[in-house]
Amino acid sequence: MRTLVWSKTFVRAFRRVVKKRPTLKKDIEETLNLLVKDLFDPRLETHKLKGKLSGTWGCSIGYDLRIVFDFVKSEEHKEDDIFLIDIGSHDEVY
Repeated sequence: MRTLVWSKTFVRAFRRVVKKRPTLKKDIEETLNLLVKDLFDPRLETHKLKGKLSGTWGCSIGYDLRIVFDFVKSEEHKEDDIFLIDIGSHDEVY
């Protein structure tokens, strides 16, 4: 099973999003749980990113909230861990 690795940038952005819109906290937590269980669940709309974020991945939380992440090697698991890079609106993270 994959593990989430929270970057400092992601933690700050997560706090900012939840402070602005506290009702999104539950949706974000559910999305992160789903990301660990099934990375390519259709509800996540997981996709590779292009341009300046080429090489990273993105997924959706509802209409306009996105998570940017990458994969890092795990010494404990067969699968790579998920390194959370950023969270915010489409325009903020892309």
